[in-house]
Amino acid sequence: MSDATGHLVLLSTTDSAEAARELAAAAVEARLAACVQIVGPVTSVYRWEGAVHEEQEWQLLFKTTEDRRERLERQIAERHGYDVPEIIALPVTAGSTAYLDWVTAETREAPR
Repeated sequence: MSDATGHLVLLSTTDSAEAARELAAAAVEARLAACVQIVGPVTSVYRWEGAVHEEQEWQLLFKTTEDRRERLERQIAERHGYDVPEIIALPVTAGSTAYLDWVTAETREAPR
């Protein structure tokens, strides 16, 4: 995926506020995301196994960098309760330089 800044917003959803907080905290603690916003509950309407469902979910917006994307996706998939979790990365094509610099700094390894 190419973009203008090297930054991404990765989207996911989960079935509870608690699960969302756990996914968010793990990503920030591991420096795979600088920030995660949790929005919810939201109503999701989707087709699964041949039937249409309507459920409450909590949406997560992970602020990260392209070089952390694969590790973040793996971590979400490993910790997620869904068989097929939503993991969609959207490129950030522009943004505040100060904010994007902060995202980059917070997704680097901690100084020893």
